[in-house]
Amino acid sequence: MVRENVKKAKRVIVKVGTSSLVYSTGAMNLKAIDDLAFVLSDLVHKGYEVALVSSGAMGAGLSKFGLDKRPKEIAMQQAVASVGQMELMNIYNARFSSYNQVIGQVLLTQDVFEYPESRKNVTNTFEMLFKEKIIPIINENDTVSVDELDHETKFGDNDKLAALVTNLTDADLLIMLSDIDGFYSDNPLTNKRAKLISHVPKITDEIMKQAGGSGSRFGTGGMLSKLECAKLLLNNEKGMILTSGVEPRVLFDVVAGEEIGTFFGK
Repeated sequence: MVRENVKKAKRVIVKVGTSSLVYSTGAMNLKAIDDLAFVLSDLVHKGYEVALVSSGAMGAGLSKFGLDKRPKEIAMQQAVASVGQMELMNIYNARFSSYNQVIGQVLLTQDVFEYPESRKNVTNTFEMLFKEKIIPIINENDTVSVDELDHETKFGDNDKLAALVTNLTDADLLIMLSDIDGFYSDNPLTNKRAKLISHVPKITDEIMKQAGGSGSRFGTGGMLSKLECAKLLLNNEKGMILTSGVEPRVLFDVVAGEEIGTFFGK
């Protein structure tokens, strides 16, 4: 069955998780990054407006520092993210350039969405990038993001950031590339009878109870955060597709409306 609403989407936000960009060894998955750059570049060439919300800075930074887990000290986490963001963008720039596609970097904090002037400025930036057929590469500004009583700047994870960007840019669709190929009735890793749910029109309490914990040791997101994002989008009458990021070329089938992963929407 073809998902007609998905097929009509023209402005698309793609979110890729750390597990899709970084091997379990901590090394960068260069093939996946190259495939992702190829697909997104081709979509822009076809007339789509595309933005990429990319995790992976912390994973790339840990690799550069020779660490196998996140440091506990906040300042060290921010230093690792700083180095990792540079490494990640260097790789992205090289791969997108090979497909004649210009990219831009947009680093955001939670307060940008809360202050009207900042919100307007970032919206104008996105609109100009889309107009010029440039792909924004979006991430949280981990080097300055903090959680304080009166000044909360941290999103929590890039799943939430992706949903906020989708709403902010009035995009038609959010596609989440994750380490799982959709939303299941139960954890498919522990229950072989778990079934993939192709369509979720509404986030109910029962649906929320089926969510598990966080993902890879390099990432922060999990199924619960993805359902929270779907709820944010559904409240704004927007759709989201959750599918595996192992083969980024699956994006071609997704935007064609094929029944890939789980579609959250009407």
